[in-house]
Amino acid sequence: MTTFERRKRLLDLLRHSPGLRVGELAAALAVSEGTVRNDLNALEEEGQLRRVRGGAVVEEQRAPQISPSFSARLKRQAEAKQNIARWAAELVEDGDSILLDASSTVYHIARYLQNRQRLRVITNGLEAARLLAQNPTNTVILLGGVLNPDGSSITGAFSERMLDDLYIQTAFVSCSGIAPEIGLTEVHISEAQLKSKAIRSAGRVVALVDSSKFGKVDLTPFARLEQISHLYTDCSLAPEWVETLRNFSNASGDTCLGVTICDRDNASTFSPCSLEARHYRIGFANQDERLPFSVDVRRGLERAAKAAGNIDLTLADNRLDPDTALQVAQRFLTQKLDLVIEYQLDEMIGNRLMSLFQEAGLPVISVDIPMVGATFFGIDNYRAGRMAGEALGEWARLNWAGRYDHVLILEEPRAGALPAARLQGQLDGLQAILGAIPAERQTRLNSGNTGEVSCEQTLLALRRLRSERHLLVVCFNDDAALGALQAARQAGRLNDVAIVGQGADRPMRRELRRPGSRIIGSTAFSPEKYGASLVALALRLLRGEPVPPAEYIQPVLITPQNIDLHYPEAEEPPDDSRSAESL
Repeated sequence: MTTFERRKRLLDLLRHSPGLRVGELAAALAVSEGTVRNDLNALEEEGQLRRVRGGAVVEEQRAPQISPSFSARLKRQAEAKQNIARWAAELVEDGDSILLDASSTVYHIARYLQNRQRLRVITNGLEAARLLAQNPTNTVILLGGVLNPDGSSITGAFSERMLDDLYIQTAFVSCSGIAPEIGLTEVHISEAQLKSKAIRSAGRVVALVDSSKFGKVDLTPFARLEQISHLYTDCSLAPEWVETLRNFSNASGDTCLGVTICDRDNASTFSPCSLEARHYRIGFANQDERLPFSVDVRRGLERAAKAAGNIDLTLADNRLDPDTALQVAQRFLTQKLDLVIEYQLDEMIGNRLMSLFQEAGLPVISVDIPMVGATFFGIDNYRAGRMAGEALGEWARLNWAGRYDHVLILEEPRAGALPAARLQGQLDGLQAILGAIPAERQTRLNSGNTGEVSCEQTLLALRRLRSERHLLVVCFNDDAALGALQAARQAGRLNDVAIVGQGADRPMRRELRRPGSRIIGSTAFSPEKYGASLVALALRLLRGEPVPPAEYIQPVLITPQNIDLHYPEAEEPPDDSRSAESL
């Protein structure tokens, strides 16, 4: 986490559990108590909390001076607007230039952009401007002009002239009414004029429209449907509206509209009409939207589905929880899907999921964790582990003269035999360089598949092994590796450890770029490339073409020495996995 993200998370923890002490906050955030104290002091200086003995309490923030009329608009269809904003916010990358109109629906997007950095935000909405300006990395440009009577927005000719000199990557707009033959309409003429000008200045226009606006026509149209790149709405929209929007085209017949239907924990994207005779509906149940690796897999899948042009994608979050995975599967069965891509951790729940899908006649692709009866897609686990273990052994041979006192093995028993092969590969690779490792010099720890649990478990192990100074650490994945690294840092024993990871995801790549990092390397699984291969595999299955029982991503070891060759820093994607709050 960045300092901004960590302090935001710290405030959230204190709001929900006011009695937390410094030590408990440090454990929850996986940082040192000194870091927590520095954060608390900084936040106290900003007036966001008050220090008390052993911890702090969050100061009640003054309610923003939102006008009664805007406040009333925020409350109308509030849940639907929040769901729409949550999923639409996924379109925003770090460093983007975006325009937000002054609507209550678009205002909610600002809440879901709290973990983005370096945004350039153009808006005529005062509330959205205030919220996003709290992040010091953002640049917020408030369009000038006339303050409207309700005090929530600014419009007028001066605002429109400012847009002449600005390039906007994505404009997010809403409306008070929408009808296919008219387009998007607005009650207030001045707002409509500003939105019309913003649309002409934007590379992409995204409409956020809750279901209550459909079929309504208000005073002034400001956008035709063919000017909209994509439309987000809520799950209360009648199905006939979805078909009307998808099949809408302009007079020349060359423009179609993509639509995403949003619920709290899932979203269904309907691709626009295309020349492809058959559209397919695919459900993707992601492992956990809080994990950067999983987010990269999902985003790659979304890009590939959009490029295919004939795939409607339904997204859901398994939240690393077998019960949630089962609920997601049951919900998928009601959504007339053609195929399911299942990414979940627990090997034991896989049989129950497959029973449901097979009974419904649904083909399944399982990602990384095999499920009997599903086509497997993922990494060659043993090979991935072997190359990391050999690299760790070579490092120990060169830097510690081949000496080691103990090997810590951060595993994840729930994942089953195939992912366990990557740990076996690491041990075999290590022993190929250093010789057989006696059982008494090995300690297995449950990583819990999270950095927090891995940190806790490694801290306990470091206390038991306090006299040992040469500790080699092999890990189930990068979250475990970074958790072990944080534990060594908190214990003041960084120089006692050498660690390898699995995945080479974005946080790990940042760590590998740090001078003197105790992470020796991590095997890249390239989650950003999963999507294209998954879509190609899915289409072959749906067309009845022969496919192998398993398709593998070929791994490559990423080290501090070769990282820029494989992942040039200038081309790195932003680390924008959703915060726990946004979920």
